[in-house]
Amino acid sequence: MNALSRLPPAQGIAAMQSINITVINPLFMTVFLGTAAACIFLIFSSLKWHQPGIPYLLIGSLLYLVGTVGVTIALNVPLNDALAKVEPGSAEGAKLWASYLVNWTFWNHVRALAAFVAAAFLTIALRYP
Repeated sequence: MNALSRLPPAQGIAAMQSINITVINPLFMTVFLGTAAACIFLIFSSLKWHQPGIPYLLIGSLLYLVGTVGVTIALNVPLNDALAKVEPGSAEGAKLWASYLVNWTFWNHVRALAAFVAAAFLTIALRYP
């Protein structure tokens, strides 16, 4: 986002609009939603298990679902949808771009932190038999 923020607004908007279209592909969706499905499976499966590592599985899975998938769907995607509707060279686009950069970057950092912490918890869970 730092690189895009250095571009004139029209160019930054056009680049991000292209990124948002390109990222929706089978590989990305499989990894993103496949991980979510695995976390849902772990949550329901772990309710039946009585192992010491179960809290790590639960916390890691919930962090991924809420902090990564939830934030993406509830916050980043609506920002992307709003950006998709503006003309890159318009005054409306430039105004939206200024707030988009701040908001999207903040929520992206939240997602990244949630994914990192979720991965750490799930990795710790692997230590337990």
